[in-house]
Amino acid sequence: MTERPDGRTRLLMIDDDRKLCRLVATYLQPLGFDVAAAHTGPDGVERATTAEEPWHAIILDVMLPGIDGFEVLKKIRAKSAVPVLMLTARGDETDRIVGLEVGADDYLPKTFSTRELLARLRAVLRRSAATAAANGSAEKPPTELVVGLLRVNLDARSAVMDTAPLTLTPVEFDLLASLAKAKGRVKSREALLDECRDRNYDVFDRSIDVHISSLRKKLGDDAKEPRYIRTVRSAGYMMVGPDL
Repeated sequence: MTERPDGRTRLLMIDDDRKLCRLVATYLQPLGFDVAAAHTGPDGVERATTAEEPWHAIILDVMLPGIDGFEVLKKIRAKSAVPVLMLTARGDETDRIVGLEVGADDYLPKTFSTRELLARLRAVLRRSAATAAANGSAEKPPTELVVGLLRVNLDARSAVMDTAPLTLTPVEFDLLASLAKAKGRVKSREALLDECRDRNYDVFDRSIDVHISSLRKKLGDDAKEPRYIRTVRSAGYMMVGPDL
């Protein structure tokens, strides 16, 4: 998104805990963030998707009045690739997995420390800025990887299946690009982690399979009879294609 002339970062927090919203705003505002809040699911969707309020990032709670955070995220993802950090008070792994499948960029339990929140925010913002910079670059021809009907443009950070553009989260794109560049070779989970920038490993390594599963769905792939991403037992994943 376009940078503000004052260099500040616009952050929307969708959470019905008004005290928590105030605490986060008080902590982040001196650090260059302008924090706005919405306290119900429908209000959060409206504010997150209006063109008049472009956000650099969104903090989204799971438990919300009206509609829950997962439904809010689905509606956001239908219109925007803005970075989203999901919060939950449950600490439930199922919540984390569902959030990642729907398109969350990262996950935090509500027991987070302010320092951890800041670190996670800065990480997803760096990834978003890198994507925007790549999309805006026209100084060199695009680098494109082709696997069957799949085309992955590394400079534009975009992917097309046949003629249909794929809507990928930054993490999904990084995984797809890493696998496509190593077409025909096994990539271990550790190697994939290394190539996905700015991730918190202790969270991400337990969810990498979820991202791969989501990626397969978007590719129209089948884990049992893969046309693109094959699971190599006890080793990792490999990009295959019609010619492999």
